Amino acid sequence: MKIDVLSLFPDMFSGVFGQSILKKAQEKSAVQFQVLDFREFSSNKHRNVDDYPYGGGAGMVLTPQPLFDAVETLTKETSEKPRIILLCPQGERFSQKKAEELSKEKHLIFLCGHYEGYDERIREYLVTDEISIGDYVLTGGELGAMVVIDAVTRLLPGVLGKEESHLQDSFSTGLLEHPQYTRPADFRGMKVPDVLMSGNHKNIEEWRKKESLKRTYERRPDLLESIELTKEEENWLREIKDNKTT
Repeated sequence: MKIDVLSLFPDMFSGVFGQSILKKAQEKSAVQFQVLDFREFSSNKHRNVDDYPYGGGAGMVLTPQPLFDAVETLTKETSEKPRIILLCPQGERFSQKKAEELSKEKHLIFLCGHYEGYDERIREYLVTDEISIGDYVLTGGELGAMVVIDAVTRLLPGVLGKEESHLQDSFSTGLLEHPQYTRPADFRGMKVPDVLMSGNHKNIEEWRKKESLKRTYERRPDLLESIELTKEEENWLREIKDNKTT
């Protein structure tokens, strides 16, 4: 996958892209990152990328020319159409499902804005996706882009040590992940559940599914509204609810 980022502060990405999974993903040639300062594409002699909004109002608005020219430069030598992603509070709420969708693309371009917003023509005629990482406002789109890029990159083939590593992650199955334990089996009187040390893989798998369902019901019951449970899971959920009320 190729990921291009257009930002006024490209240095913000150097530490993130040079560490942990994102660094390993590049070393494995699973992804190629490029961060460009879109101020360099401004046709204004002062390299301005913003202007006052028509109709008045506080703050400055990003002008369309630098971003349009930057995207056209990044795509002029390819026939494939990339996903062009705008980070903004008005966008679709980012989710694991969206990360999985984007991980199937070959080329992503992220637009990171600042100031009071974007000229509407950028939204209407340039971008393919608008994404928000939450119901709050950040100084710019850089941190949001980092979050989305991290979530997408770890899903690329060969990036994680085991392909099944991300399949058990919270939200990948629609449920929160089950509890995890490691050695020692007894730490200050706090013990690992016996079933995990039993060696009975069938029982372990059942325990994990039940705990995943229980944790989702207790912490994010809203998630259960959008998933289709099996008959067995429906019975487990009834048991969980009954135990909570007794």
